[in-house]
Amino acid sequence: MSNKRTVKVNMLADHEYEAVNAFGNKVSIDMYDGEEKNYQSPMELLLSALGSCAAVDAVSMMKKKRKDVADFTIDVEGERNDGIPAFFKTVHLHFTLVSSDANEEELAKVIKLSVEKYCSVASSLKSEITFSSEVKRP
Repeated sequence: MSNKRTVKVNMLADHEYEAVNAFGNKVSIDMYDGEEKNYQSPMELLLSALGSCAAVDAVSMMKKKRKDVADFTIDVEGERNDGIPAFFKTVHLHFTLVSSDANEEELAKVIKLSVEKYCSVASSLKSEITFSSEVKRP
């Protein structure tokens, strides 16, 4: 399989776009605010990509440790530059694992590996990325 990935972005209206990958999978994007907003903006999609990329590896590693993963969420918050371009200066991810048998220390180790070593999206960004985590019981 090639290392190259492609998407095609099609304009649907002035502030509406659709991205389609080589397999035909579609993502709707819009640049509206307020009540007109139906989809994520490109910058929100970037936060979503970072969170989901980190989640995949973290959940996989916890399951390899034979730990219960009843639920797993990541709250991702990015602070943007005031100027142009308004890139993310910092991004913070807060991971919450609901598990009957995992502990804070092992989750923290998994999160560190996931974000700093395995997440391709994190490695592609120049933002300062921080993270925290917690384990809750079901």
